Amino acid sequence: MSRSGSRAVRVHVPATSANLGPGFDTLGLALAYGDELIAVTREETGATVRITGVGEGAVPTDASNLVVRSAAHVYARLGRAMPGIDIEAHNRIPHGRGMGSSGSAIVAGVMIAAGLLESDPEFPIALSEDDLLGYATELEGHPDNVAPALFGGLTIAWTAPTGPRFKRLLVHRGVSPLVLVPEFEVSTAHARSLQPAHVPYEDAVFNLSRSSLLIAALTQSPELLFEATEDRLHQNYRAEAMPQTRDLVAVLRDAGHAAVVSGAGPSIMVLAGDPAERLAAADLAAAHGGDWTPLILAVDILGATVEAVPADATLSSPGTE
Repeated sequence: MSRSGSRAVRVHVPATSANLGPGFDTLGLALAYGDELIAVTREETGATVRITGVGEGAVPTDASNLVVRSAAHVYARLGRAMPGIDIEAHNRIPHGRGMGSSGSAIVAGVMIAAGLLESDPEFPIALSEDDLLGYATELEGHPDNVAPALFGGLTIAWTAPTGPRFKRLLVHRGVSPLVLVPEFEVSTAHARSLQPAHVPYEDAVFNLSRSSLLIAALTQSPELLFEATEDRLHQNYRAEAMPQTRDLVAVLRDAGHAAVVSGAGPSIMVLAGDPAERLAAADLAAAHGGDWTPLILAVDILGATVEAVPADATLSSPGTE
């Protein structure tokens, strides 16, 4: 394959945790744990993907790959032909675990397209934040995971008549996230299918109060995180799909930890008020048993990034880690 006149971009996309208990389909948090990709254009049409890490040997490595399809979607929406492309990806975000892997793959493709379009030598295009969120949401179906993946921090996402919108907030420095990742997966589609079309009025009011409180807890008052992460809208309905998750969440909450299902599960997010509390939650999870991997993480404040790199760059090149 020829790379004469090739252009290349490097993209980083963080993992996310959506819902955060009561903020169903609205709140999302970006985590400092993500996927790294380099995309290089070529003269030949088509696409190849080389994957290391999560998904290696399991996910498609041709034009049907979700990252490639997402980049192609952006080009198509702009009426432009996507160049041939070779992608090298190192994936860290677990698949099917409620850490936003599909949303992050979509954002990766959108950012690759954005970077290549902006560096186009003949007809450069700069995409706005609204453009990025709009294209990603068209592919994902809802903005609660793609918004924090794109913009970092804590995001409130909603859909207006003009399209998806978001507000990014800075998280209080005392908030210490812990994600407990199990070996088993749960289908997001299956988890969502367990959600009823209607919920009791009292439960809706309960969740409105808790999701409002959660904004204050995450941005100003971490001592309120336990009460703020109570939920009656979705977690109980989905519990039958992941009994191990249900049981460990109960154990953690009985001990006073602000534990919730991460996204559609089955991972668990603990929003600790300080690092010592986070370590105590990890120890309790280990003592409970089961094969849970603790990820002691920070909040990602940058969101997805894209930068031009030399066409011969690799993920192991200096400056590309």
